[in-house]
Amino acid sequence: MSRGVLLVVLFLVVVFGVGFWTQEHYLMTAVSVSNPAAASAPSAAAPSSQIGPASAGEIRIQQLIQNSGADIGFALMTLDGKLTSTYHGDKVFHAASTMKMPVMIELFHQAQEGRLKLSDPLPIKNEFHSLADGSTFTLDPADDSESDLYKAVGQTRTLSQLCELMITVSSNLATNLLIEKLGVENIRATVHSLHADGVNVLRGVEDNKAFARGLNNTTTAEGLATLLLAIANGRAVDAESSKQMLEILERQKFNEGIPAGVPAGTVVAHKTGELTKLHHDAGIVYAKRPFVVVVLVKGMEDFKASGTLIADITHELYLQSQ
Repeated sequence: MSRGVLLVVLFLVVVFGVGFWTQEHYLMTAVSVSNPAAASAPSAAAPSSQIGPASAGEIRIQQLIQNSGADIGFALMTLDGKLTSTYHGDKVFHAASTMKMPVMIELFHQAQEGRLKLSDPLPIKNEFHSLADGSTFTLDPADDSESDLYKAVGQTRTLSQLCELMITVSSNLATNLLIEKLGVENIRATVHSLHADGVNVLRGVEDNKAFARGLNNTTTAEGLATLLLAIANGRAVDAESSKQMLEILERQKFNEGIPAGVPAGTVVAHKTGELTKLHHDAGIVYAKRPFVVVVLVKGMEDFKASGTLIADITHELYLQSQ
């Protein structure tokens, strides 16, 4: 082989060799960059509020949830907008009586629009139509937390009086009367306008046929928190309506949950919800740094125990927020 040919061969070997080395080096670099990124991705099981190591409060909440054996969803939002903490905040639960809060909001919405007056009388009856098939059903006073209203069948009560009973003592009869008056579609539209689509009101309460078909009112912790923030910030309808709704929520009679988890004397405006193995509480806590808190519990038979759990989780969230 002549010297000239040899030089050409050596040149080609060097060029193609460098090319192959460069391509292989690029592929190895690409792999080494993508793998660490995947390895460092946060665990899907981590609470949504957790960034980095869990705080002592977060660890205590995790222990409370684990020890309870229940399905839990909670949301904490300070009114100043600087702190949000959620755990399964978008998990869907049966709403129980927390759905009565959007009914109240719609009542004040229609009053503000001039479509009705809070002082308007409404006939009291105990006959409603099932969402499932349109058949009629009645409510059982024994299954209601308030029974005096049943004695007023054939009489009238004002819309304001019915709203008070629906929220403060969670009257099912008052709720169904108001829902029939206001319209479910109107309630849903107002919830949507407040960007609280996690709250889904389909029907009144004690509609057993609808329940059997899975046609239930549902909610998420974040959805209820959004509604409460709107009330707290005077945006649910308008400032005056929000103020009146807050005053009603402050007169809540069932205080085993959120109020028991904050210092005595702290003003809490809230709405509870209870059914078999369901216990919820959603409220505004007027602490030094006010906040909204929602705790939803599913799967505990002992009502006292579930109330204590809500109070304990609220206490830890209170400590985080202040």
